[in-house]
Amino acid sequence: MRIAFPLALIGLAAAPLAAKAAPEVTVTVEIPRLSVAEYHRPYVAIWVERPDQQAVANLAVWYDMALRNNEGEKWLKDMRQWWRRTGRSLQMPLDGVSGATRAPGRHALRVDGAALSGLAPGQYNLVVEAAREVGGRELLRVPFQWPPAAEQSGTAQGSHELGAVSLQIKP
Repeated sequence: MRIAFPLALIGLAAAPLAAKAAPEVTVTVEIPRLSVAEYHRPYVAIWVERPDQQAVANLAVWYDMALRNNEGEKWLKDMRQWWRRTGRSLQMPLDGVSGATRAPGRHALRVDGAALSGLAPGQYNLVVEAAREVGGRELLRVPFQWPPAAEQSGTAQGSHELGAVSLQIKP
């Protein structure tokens, strides 16, 4: 009886956690291969914003973290929209968000749905912004509904610094 009662309490406490799993969120970003004389990997910021363009969650910031004296941080402001919305108020690197720049190709980012659990129900945009030294800038938005009632997907197509960007959400 002494062992059975605590085990029953543990089972009751764990039941709600097992019943409601966090949604699966996958973002795929394509960085195109460019034929240019001087190629630099782009800095990329991925975040979630409300329809009024207020940032509510940073998902990833890919930049040159290997430069001495954190010099790579100096160029983060080239991602102008991200910098104005949220970047300038952050202390970089952000644990679980910051990462190295990516080579050309398709890159999948799996986001823990629990990280977005604080979002109020409603319409949001996934925003991906890229800026490249001796290159250009590009920003793409993919709208989505939170929390997901059913599986959702959306895409946006870049024209120069970004290729296809897709978002998949599974409840």
